Amino acid sequence: MAVAKKKIKKSVERNRVKRMVRESFRVNGTLPAVDIVVLPTARCDGADSAVLRASLDKHWARIAITCRSR
Repeated sequence: MAVAKKKIKKSVERNRVKRMVRESFRVNGTLPAVDIVVLPTARCDGADSAVLRASLDKHWARIAITCRSR
């Protein structure tokens, strides 16, 4: 996984976002067998962990619903 320096300046924050995405993906059991590209935006920089988790959960649910309907 790669996060652009242009979007999130500090390496500590980039690594935190990557860890959160990985963990959220790992514990989510509703995702189908598809490839997913996660593109963090500048708004992730310094965002609260709870906000990031909630956003990821919302996106995982949307992906699961979209894939089931196809």
